[in-house]
Amino acid sequence: MQTGQLWDIFCTVIDNHGDLGVCWRLTRQLRDAGQRVRLWVDDASALAWMAPTAHQEPGIEVRPWADASQASTLQALPPADVWVEAFGCDIPEAFVAHGVATRAQQPRWINLEYLSAEDWVPRMHQLPSPIMRGPAKGWTKTFFYPGFTPDTGGLMRETDLVARQQRFDRAAWREQHAPNLAPHGLLISLFCYEPAALPQLLAQLVGTPHHLLVTPGRPVAAVQQALTGMPEHPSWSALPYTDQNGFDEMLWACDLNFVRGEDSLVRALWAGQPFIWHIYPQDDNAHHAKLEAFMDWLQAPESLRKAHRAWNGMEAGEWPALNSKTLQIWSHNTKTKRHQISGQTDLVTQLIHCVG
Repeated sequence: MQTGQLWDIFCTVIDNHGDLGVCWRLTRQLRDAGQRVRLWVDDASALAWMAPTAHQEPGIEVRPWADASQASTLQALPPADVWVEAFGCDIPEAFVAHGVATRAQQPRWINLEYLSAEDWVPRMHQLPSPIMRGPAKGWTKTFFYPGFTPDTGGLMRETDLVARQQRFDRAAWREQHAPNLAPHGLLISLFCYEPAALPQLLAQLVGTPHHLLVTPGRPVAAVQQALTGMPEHPSWSALPYTDQNGFDEMLWACDLNFVRGEDSLVRALWAGQPFIWHIYPQDDNAHHAKLEAFMDWLQAPESLRKAHRAWNGMEAGEWPALNSKTLQIWSHNTKTKRHQISGQTDLVTQLIHCVG
């Protein structure tokens, strides 16, 4: 499987924690599988905390997006075997034109799409997409859809993930990050946008032994806003930015994880702990169908479905009580699905096979 091909991956940053996070994982896992990768990104600033060694990683080059339109840069670079445009971004026309002018045949051109459990995904996965205009007219892209079932592109999973999780010292992590957690208190992580049910969650945590760990950026701002005017506050603390391995460890350490977007959803599944997903909101509410499809694939119990709908503002209703019985049901559900998907071929292995 280690063919040693050269890959160009293109990423435009819409949400630093999302698109870039997925692309960096893809870049790193391709390298670990024996590939060489150039990651072209229009805003690499989040790599400073997400992947502090990104610019020193062997087998990986992180390049500014603007360089892909510089003739002198393109002339000096060896041509890649594979082009990947992530999440609908368009490879700069100058880069494409240079490739057309200097190559005897087109590279494998992959359109890496967003993750979804909707039933049309298997039908679209690996379909060809003829290019009808522009300098690459006559070439063909291939759609590649991540997914949760064997007839899709699968999910990203490092080869050493299980070993890392087995070595993880959960008690030591909890003692470091929540030293005052009561013996029977839940440790809860919060990575979100601005959830509709956040005030209900915070109110429910008041007076309990539970502790909320809030990730930096929008989650901290959302909590501070929701706490305004509340007569009593729950036990909570703000976490610093961390790299991707550190994010995994937080998920492993907590009893309940609130995650957002695509990358952290997959990490929550691999973590095997109960979780609530805050799906990326879309203006036309297209994300509602996407969330329901995921709930169907998850075979989520009704309490978990209601929690997701309330958290994502899809329906009003009382926030479910986070008692031991509820969390036990949610935990069993997550672990069952993790076991199911762990037997499926991971995304990077499938992608290498697809272009091979």
